[in-house]
Amino acid sequence: MNIQINNSSDDPIYVQIKNQIKTQIISGDLKVGEKLPSIRFLAKELRVSMLTAKRAFDELELEGFINSVQGKGNFVAVQNKELIREEYLKRIESKLQEIVELSEVAGISNEELMEMLKIYVEVRYE
Repeated sequence: MNIQINNSSDDPIYVQIKNQIKTQIISGDLKVGEKLPSIRFLAKELRVSMLTAKRAFDELELEGFINSVQGKGNFVAVQNKELIREEYLKRIESKLQEIVELSEVAGISNEELMEMLKIYVEVRYE
């Protein structure tokens, strides 16, 4: 499992850990049933507190991405296709919001923005 902490990020460290593990689960890099490193090991490897690592794991469990088994550890949960789709939709919406804000700053009209997206999609799938 590869996790990079960015100290200049606006996201708290536990969110960075959570999001990177979630991305690895969604992409299939972490497989269903795969055992995750212990909270202690993860904290030591990333040089963060155990509370930070625990909070990331707790949120992943609440969101249904991992299962915690008392005395055995944390494991990648069976993924609900709708849950994964919803995660992608949230990421797309976030990027679209950023694009809209950038286009406003650059003085790009909605029509130009839509045309840019249309061209991008057409070229991408040629």
